[in-house]
Amino acid sequence: MTDRRWLALIVLCAGMLMIILDVTIVNVALPAIQHELGFSQSGLAWVINAYLIPFGSLLLLAGRVGDLVSRRGMFLGGLVLFTAASALCGLATSQEMLIAARFLQGVGGAATSSVILGMIVTMFPGPGEQAKAIGVYSFVASAGGAVGLLLGGVLTSVVSWHWIFFVNVPVGVATGVAAWRLLAPDRGPGLRQGADAAGAALITAALMVTVYSVVSPPAPYGWTWWLAAGLAVAFVVREATARTPLVPLGVFRSRTLTGANLAQLLSAAGMFGMFFVGVLYVQQVLGYDAMGIGLAFMPVTVVMGGLSLRWTDRLIARFGARRLVVTGLALVTVGLLYFARTPADGSYLADVLPSMLLLGVGGGLAFPALASLAMASATPDDAGLASGVFNTTAEVGSSLGLAVLATLAADQSGYRTAFVAAAVMVAAGLAVTMAVLRPATAVPAASVAELVPQ
Repeated sequence: MTDRRWLALIVLCAGMLMIILDVTIVNVALPAIQHELGFSQSGLAWVINAYLIPFGSLLLLAGRVGDLVSRRGMFLGGLVLFTAASALCGLATSQEMLIAARFLQGVGGAATSSVILGMIVTMFPGPGEQAKAIGVYSFVASAGGAVGLLLGGVLTSVVSWHWIFFVNVPVGVATGVAAWRLLAPDRGPGLRQGADAAGAALITAALMVTVYSVVSPPAPYGWTWWLAAGLAVAFVVREATARTPLVPLGVFRSRTLTGANLAQLLSAAGMFGMFFVGVLYVQQVLGYDAMGIGLAFMPVTVVMGGLSLRWTDRLIARFGARRLVVTGLALVTVGLLYFARTPADGSYLADVLPSMLLLGVGGGLAFPALASLAMASATPDDAGLASGVFNTTAEVGSSLGLAVLATLAADQSGYRTAFVAAAVMVAAGLAVTMAVLRPATAVPAASVAELVPQ
């Protein structure tokens, strides 16, 4: 049983790695895509946006539907759609075909990734093995972006940009076959026990408009932000009055769940945005090519992986998840501030590598511990909901951080202000952790289900 569960974990993480890689692997290939398909500079942004909008907006809905119907079915269905859409992306011969296929990729990616964390905490109920399993998941989720930069550079340089999508097809098929054999069939209570079509429509629309507002140029008078706020308010009113709400608002009475997700949103904004601005610095100032960029960020992956896979679970058991989050986010903040002092004529070894090491250690400590805290009060019945909420905060935070830091870097004609802003975001996540999350090493006694009025 134990061997089968750990094999199943590898399958789930393989699916997650595909999704995470796709976020960054495309960035390296954008110039080649633009040249071949004739994108304008503004139109090229939609190669990214067409993926981010459905991905960020559907995570919460997909996680809840997975709870009610089948998490295994949601994972497999999303994997099939993502793999098929990847093939269409690789075959694209026009701008319209590529953007449409990227949208389908985003839908499949949301369905696949929304239930993974929920399946992990269900398969590994014991605190020790759960912390280790979440450490593996967090390593894949956090370090996959850096691997994507390297892989994207290799495929684009050696073969063509089409293969950054084609590579997903054999991996997706193999992952799907393994998942079919290794993941135990499950069945939820059914949509009748929690169907909320109106709530689903409102939250999906609110998240979609929010992500659109983040990744697109500002609309006249900022009307999209007002629309997103109105939809969010309507969703809250709906969930407070619905007989079977999509997201029972009572779950947010858990300090642990709410605090961990808020800290995740802020720290993801700083960390993910830093990767984008850091790539620009390494490329435009140090003159690295696509493969060199991936190698430059590899220390983050190696250090974070070593901690997440071997040590973080033991440290959580010894010191408690909250202490690791505090220590990790403090190290990330210091790393970002060190990056901010990098001069225009800086060198990699003296000015970049120390930051990479601090970010790797800090991320390896903080992010697995945050995931453990966010899922600590989840039950088998609502693990998909908790997973969807956690993934949604990470995605929305990453999108916000990317938009804010990219704008700051462009406006200031440099990177120092952007890195300082990233440090401030992570420091805000640290402050939330210290103020909201209680200093306890044990898993909270109250479950999410117990906090929901019956």
